[in-house]
Amino acid sequence: MTLTLGRRDDRSAPHSGLHLVLGSASPRRLALLAQIGVRPDAVLPAEIDETPRPREEPRALAERLASEKALASAAIAGGRADLAPCLTLGADTVVGVGRRILPKCETRDDAELCLDLLSGRGHRVFTGLALVTSGGAVRRRLVETRLRFKRLSPNEVEAYLASAEWCGKAGGYAIQGLAGAFVERLVGSYSNVVGLPLAETVALLGGQGYHVHRRWSASLVQ
Repeated sequence: MTLTLGRRDDRSAPHSGLHLVLGSASPRRLALLAQIGVRPDAVLPAEIDETPRPREEPRALAERLASEKALASAAIAGGRADLAPCLTLGADTVVGVGRRILPKCETRDDAELCLDLLSGRGHRVFTGLALVTSGGAVRRRLVETRLRFKRLSPNEVEAYLASAEWCGKAGGYAIQGLAGAFVERLVGSYSNVVGLPLAETVALLGGQGYHVHRRWSASLVQ
């Protein structure tokens, strides 16, 4: 899948000629970037095997998959002269209860199992960030958010399952949707739970000369 977005006028691209490639097909990550005024020059997700390794813990899985996604996407971007030079951003979000990795739910049974595990219990959401620089180096960050769900009644579980909001979501829920009603406590980045920790992403990009705040004034005059 390749999605090339509209070009910006040179006057509105204050990033020393750097292009930004997003190595993710997630519409939530694209929307979060748009929220802070960032519009990638291309979206180039790559197919990788996301199966956890034996005894791999949630934190390690998020870090590994983010790096693999970023590197695979950067390899695709490397064949595009119109994207040179570029930064390639990869991310992966994993929900964990203790050392247990919760799946990205594709079936109702998966989602029901996740809700049962999360009900009345604390869990953690990890997002790995990986940024491949124009020189091929990889810069990494890991962000952790701690949450606690209230005790869910059978009626609440059934209603949420019927909504199908859980489909394709890590841990079987979307905090930005109906499941926001389940969260009793959250410590850390909210946007991390949605799929992309914004403050940390901005810092990672800024460290490579892609300064997000310089886009804001340019956006106002477009």
